[in-house]
Formats: sequence, C-alpha cells, structure tokens
Amino acid sequence: MSIDLTETSITEAVQKTFDGAEDERVKELFVCLVQHVHDFAREVRLTGDEWFKAVDFLTRVGEVTTPTRQEFVLLSDILGVSVLVDLINHESGSSATDSTLLGPFYVEGRPAVENGADISGGVEGTPLFFRGTVVDTDGKPVAGARVDTWHSDGDGFYDVQMPEKLHDRLAMRALMTTDDEGRFWYRSIAPRYYPVPTDGPCGEILRTANRSAMRPEHLHFWLHAEGFEPLITMLFRRDDPYLEHDAVFGAKRSLVVDFVHHEAGETAPDGTRMDEPFQNVEWTFVLLPQGG
Repeated sequence: MSIDLTETSITEAVQKTFDGAEDERVKELFVCLVQHVHDFAREVRLTGDEWFKAVDFLTRVGEVTTPTRQEFVLLSDILGVSVLVDLINHESGSSATDSTLLGPFYVEGRPAVENGADISGGVEGTPLFFRGTVVDTDGKPVAGARVDTWHSDGDGFYDVQMPEKLHDRLAMRALMTTDDEGRFWYRSIAPRYYPVPTDGPCGEILRTANRSAMRPEHLHFWLHAEGFEPLITMLFRRDDPYLEHDAVFGAKRSLVVDFVHHEAGETAPDGTRMDEPFQNVEWTFVLLPQGG
C-alpha cells in the first residue's frame, strides 16, 4: 500500500484495496463509492469538524432506528435517494402501474385477512371502503396475488407510532389474496396527510433547510404474484393540499385517485347501509411480467 499519500493520490490507493474482491459488482460499487465520496470532500473542502459532525449524525440515525422506526430509510427518502433508485430500476412509460417508495412504516408481521375484512383494528375514523383489481398488461385478472396494504389513521399516525394507545397491536394494515377475478377488498378508515417524523436526526435536516415535512394522504400497497415483478406503490388523494410538496418526493400523477365522499344514509360498496359519512376508493393495479 502506498505511503506519503496526497489529496489526489489517496483515492486510487483506496480503490486498489478492492482489487481482490471476488464479486465484481461489489468491487464496482465500492470503487465508484470511494471516487464520489472523495470527490465530494475535495469539492466542498470538507473540514475535520464537519466530518465529525457527519459521523455523529449517522451514529444518531442508527441509535434512533428500530424494527418499527427506520430512520435510515427516512434519510434515504428525504434526500431523494429512495425515489432515484426506484426510477433507475423502474422506467416510466410501461403499461404497468407505476412504483414508488416502500416508506419507513412497513411491518412484516401484519395479519393475513379474508377479503371484505375490517382492517381498521378498532381505530376510530371516517369509514373507508377499498376495492382493488389486479391484472396483467393484457388486462387479464391475476388470481392468487398477495397484497399488502397499510396506511395512517385520520390524524396521520401509523399503528407503530401509537404502541401505548393500541397496546402494541397492529392496525390499518393487512395481507390479502386476490380472488379468481383478481379482486381484493376491505374496510378501514380514511388516512390523513402527515409530517414525516421530525423528532430524530432527519428532522434536523428538514428544519435546517426550512423544508416541509408533510406527506400527502395516501394508501400503501405491496403486491406479489407468481410470474410477475413485485410492485411497491401508493395511491394519493387527488385534492390533497400537499400533493405537490411531498417531503420524500414519492407522489406521482399516475397514482392520484379519487377518495369519493358519500353522505350518511347511502349504501356502502359491501352493501352496508351507513349511518355516517364514508369514503370509497377503487383502483386497478397492472403487474409487469417477470423479466418484462
């Protein structure tokens, strides 16, 4: 290894340490990473104090992160990296439904329920009825697709943000399976726009930049079906005031949908005569064939 390195020669010296990597992709990733990080440090003339503050910041991101609070995911989101990676790997222009962010509140241990179930978990709010259909790019129904869905409550909070109120129960999330006609449906409560968590290190970035922390109202979906590419996406309320100012850059016009308002006394999609106002949403998800 070289000694007496200079500001410019150190980059190549570090890159050469990856020459022995057996995985060529690993080598490529780290060689490029070193190049860009070193170029960044040189370009902004990074000071030692600034670098130590950056290390402290990342340390605190790790300390805040838990299985139900992914501060590293949030950091990736607010810096636009999550959306960038999605855009690189999912080109627009396809007939399939656009993908977008997973977000930091996905939970693997969600309950599996039958179609038509109430997934609100007893959380109070405006009733919401969702009916979805999953099809392929030829419009044929995809039976047996596994559909994860999750969303916030009417105050903009997810279940994992309310462990004391819900006694650590999960709510407003479920795993469903499409029927022979590619359909799935459920009852829940209407979500709400909300700020991303700002009580951790990522909040410091938003406040320093004087940026909005708000996310527009949305529903999350993650679809898996044999023979098709997985789809991670969201549906956004058309008249949401924060649609053009999503803190994590995830909103897309192709994913905007009407949350249709109904008055008390009308009949819900499941045939229930409602004694209170409610909303319903309908959407068709188009999956891309694997390798397509």
